[in-house]
Amino acid sequence: MTAFNDESGSGDALRRALGVNRRRFMSTCTAVAAGAIAAPVVGASPALAQDRGRGHDHDHGRGHVLVPPGKRGIILYTVRDATARDPLASDLPSGFREVFKQLARHGYRQVEFAGYNQHANAPGGASLESVAGAKLLRSWLDDYGLRAQGNHGFIPSSWPLTSADLDNFKKHLEIANIIGMDHMGTGGDPTGSSYPADWDVAADKWNALGRIARREGIKLYTHNHDSAYGFLLDGGPLDAQGRPTRSSGIRKLEYFLKATDPKLVWLEMDIFWAHVAQYKFHTYTAHDGSTREKVFDPAGLVARNNKRYPLFHAKDGVVSTTNGMGYDMVPFGTGVIDYTTFFSRVGERNYHNPMVEDDNSPSATDPAQSLREAKISYDNLAALRARRR
Repeated sequence: MTAFNDESGSGDALRRALGVNRRRFMSTCTAVAAGAIAAPVVGASPALAQDRGRGHDHDHGRGHVLVPPGKRGIILYTVRDATARDPLASDLPSGFREVFKQLARHGYRQVEFAGYNQHANAPGGASLESVAGAKLLRSWLDDYGLRAQGNHGFIPSSWPLTSADLDNFKKHLEIANIIGMDHMGTGGDPTGSSYPADWDVAADKWNALGRIARREGIKLYTHNHDSAYGFLLDGGPLDAQGRPTRSSGIRKLEYFLKATDPKLVWLEMDIFWAHVAQYKFHTYTAHDGSTREKVFDPAGLVARNNKRYPLFHAKDGVVSTTNGMGYDMVPFGTGVIDYTTFFSRVGERNYHNPMVEDDNSPSATDPAQSLREAKISYDNLAALRARRR
């Protein structure tokens, strides 16, 4: 059986950090039941959590609520079919205003945008990406007691910035302020590269953008997919293009965290994709050519950089041994990712803003599915309680 190491090289340290006794830790190593969930054995599938701790028991005696009511959010990408639905062709909620109303009924108090487009027949028209559109969105949010807490929107592709990109970026900051966001971000990684030089350029760009955003009272954030928590290629023999081919074991976004100003740049951890990264990127080829194991601990990274992670995407997954990712996405609370342990470990429950997400909620055959699953996800998020010690 492959030995487990945490980011500092000690399996025992990881076990202690996760609050798991040795017997339980060893008994689940083949499927990996650490609190960060699914720290992978080479060639193994992710773990089915031994103690789901889902918190469906609403007895407050179990412990404090892990996600306070005002922090329970959803990214609107999860219900994109509903905002895009033609209100003239369906009795289901359609467009932003009706979707806000339904999400508020479910209990949500925060939303994260994924752009500002909806069906053309919905109130306000097809695009609300304007000052006037932002005022409409803000009025509807206020009507239903919702708060916008971010947007996966425009980040300039140019660097150095073109005048057009700079003007567009400032327009989006103005829109964010009207809607009432503290944060504005993107759904992509700062760069898709594996090389430090490219991440240095990305850091310079994001520091500059973050400085502009800060002047407007907005915190700028980037969102991760799995590849951003892969290993940086920063040493060893060079390839034909003169690029390094081996790693020191530093992960790309960890490098980015250190290269960016904590007063200017923030991150939104997509917890699902962080666990996919944990499954995929657990060994690397060191500068000397040896293969080394280094298990990624998503909750541990957040705990070490807590104020850098104001937002999360809270998506769940079930084990998959066939898709190369380790997980298939499912509604929050119906999978195996141990969110009770994750939220307990990162703490700062009045600071973090978890946004429920499920890319697969919209259905071509069941028009009501995405909003129905949004309710399931809300109930499971609200039910999370800290375990009593």
